[in-house]
Amino acid sequence: MKKSVKIITGYLGVSMFMFGVLKFVNPFKGWYTTQVAASQLPFPTLSYWAGQFGEIAVGVAFIFLLFQYKKLEASTIGRILAIGNILIIIMMITAIYVHLHPDVPAEVLPLKINPPYIPCFFMALPIISLYLQRK
Repeated sequence: MKKSVKIITGYLGVSMFMFGVLKFVNPFKGWYTTQVAASQLPFPTLSYWAGQFGEIAVGVAFIFLLFQYKKLEASTIGRILAIGNILIIIMMITAIYVHLHPDVPAEVLPLKINPPYIPCFFMALPIISLYLQRK
């Protein structure tokens, strides 16, 4: 695994894991609940749990990959990276939608602002990682 991909994978792994875990404690839990409800996501209960466990699962997978990549085959590493990065992109597209939804108040968003700076940043990282991985 390239050093640049390893750095991005580590950063995304820790960040996604922490974001997922934080959604279980207040005030983040309340904010997240309001975001899901106000944005009118389809299947709100599924969306709520998928967001939390999706972030935690990708975070754990990436952290695992960092510590075990020497023991894994290149094809397995590639699959884990590709699936994890694509899942992050999907989650960040959803987050951008939530940030831009007019019914979601800025008070329940990170940094208390509607422009989706954080989701865009976290969507750029897996895109860069996928690009570097292919190169």
